[in-house]
Amino acid sequence: MKYHQVITLKNGIECCLRNGTECDGQAVLDNFHLAHGETDYLLSYPDENCFDAMQESQFLKEKSDSENEIEIVAVVNHVVVGTAGIEAVGKKYKIRHRAEFGISVAQEFWGLGIGQALTTACIECARAAGYVQLELNVVADNVRALSIYQKAGFVEFGRNPKGFHSRFTGFQEVVYMRLEL
Repeated sequence: MKYHQVITLKNGIECCLRNGTECDGQAVLDNFHLAHGETDYLLSYPDENCFDAMQESQFLKEKSDSENEIEIVAVVNHVVVGTAGIEAVGKKYKIRHRAEFGISVAQEFWGLGIGQALTTACIECARAAGYVQLELNVVADNVRALSIYQKAGFVEFGRNPKGFHSRFTGFQEVVYMRLEL
């Protein structure tokens, strides 16, 4: 699946949103470690990553070659500052209409419109891939992310009061959201 768009951020700087490619492996891995170390709202911690640069490159190649999945990178001044993607929930008939959405943006670039742009891009890609429903999980305290998702049309369909177990704050409530495409 392919995607490419250049946007102007709220600070006037250009940001390229494009599908990640095999060549982006190390840059995406570096961004993963940075973003996952800056916030306690993401699914994992940097030390839990099991990919090396070569495996990340292979993952990006598979997504780039896929007809119904994608990993989009946000690039500012030749640096990957965020990623977002859609992944099939499964291939079986009963669930192949559903995709999961995930996103992370380096903290230095929060509030500039990258999260909203990546969310919109993934929604467009999910529609183009023929999905009927896009799903995500978000920590209930992550007010900024909740706002982006609600503005994009996602609605809450449940909560798990002990969805994540933070190393720093204990249990975090997770909100389950979905968007009909």
